[in-house]
Amino acid sequence: METLQPVQEQKANRLINILSLAIPLAVAILLGIRQKIDLGYWTTYLPHINGIVNTATSVLLIVGLYFIRQGNVLAHKRTMLTAFGLGSFFLVSYVLYHLSNESTPFGGEGWIRPVYYFLLISHIGLSIVVVWFVLRAVYFALSGQIAKHKQTVKYAYPIWLYVSITGVIVYLLIKPYYVH
Repeated sequence: METLQPVQEQKANRLINILSLAIPLAVAILLGIRQKIDLGYWTTYLPHINGIVNTATSVLLIVGLYFIRQGNVLAHKRTMLTAFGLGSFFLVSYVLYHLSNESTPFGGEGWIRPVYYFLLISHIGLSIVVVWFVLRAVYFALSGQIAKHKQTVKYAYPIWLYVSITGVIVYLLIKPYYVH
């Protein structure tokens, strides 16, 4: 027989589920808006900042894994929460860029073109999926549900690391085509 979750956990799960749907939906809607908002020239630097943020996130994810394997829970927690904060910053920065700038088309030709699009499509698809896993992993960790945290991280960690690393690779591949 299934037991009822406490009200607080039900609310947390509801919020995680709502955010996991609302964030990708909001990004898709914002990307679909043809009329761009002039937020200033500074927004043209956001892809480069995002490349740095994704690189830092990738490094932090690897360092966080190292810390937990060494049994340093406090350093792991700080590292992973910093990675989560950078991911949140990235999302805001990404939205601001695409709200105010046209998407940059990839100009590469030959064998690199299908490689780029494979990385881009897998990156985008998994970035949608990873939101739910990461939010659950963070919630379970912060609420002291370590067994559930570990179970969720089995999926969240490799997906998040892949999304972070492919974000850097996609950025480096499209970087020559940014106009400014």
